Amino acid sequence: MFLHLGKNVIIHLGDVIAVIDLCSVSEAKDTGEFIRIADEEGFVRRIGKDKPKSMVICEKAVYFSPISSSTLSRRASFMHNISML
Repeated sequence: MFLHLGKNVIIHLGDVIAVIDLCSVSEAKDTGEFIRIADEEGFVRRIGKDKPKSMVICEKAVYFSPISSSTLSRRASFMHNISML
């Protein structure tokens, strides 16, 4: 199954490691360090020009999505439940 992250970006649901709300971790030192290193190493993918609301960590990329983490989690759960039918 796939997960739509915004604009024309769709990823395989199996590649998702974590969906994180950026507001809740914006002041965390470790998160800032993780983002900095991921950006320096070329793993960061920004979706659109709007302010990102969530960070989706995958095996080979870190996506900054304009879609909220709760919406992405609901979409992922919905797709997982459909695949179980």
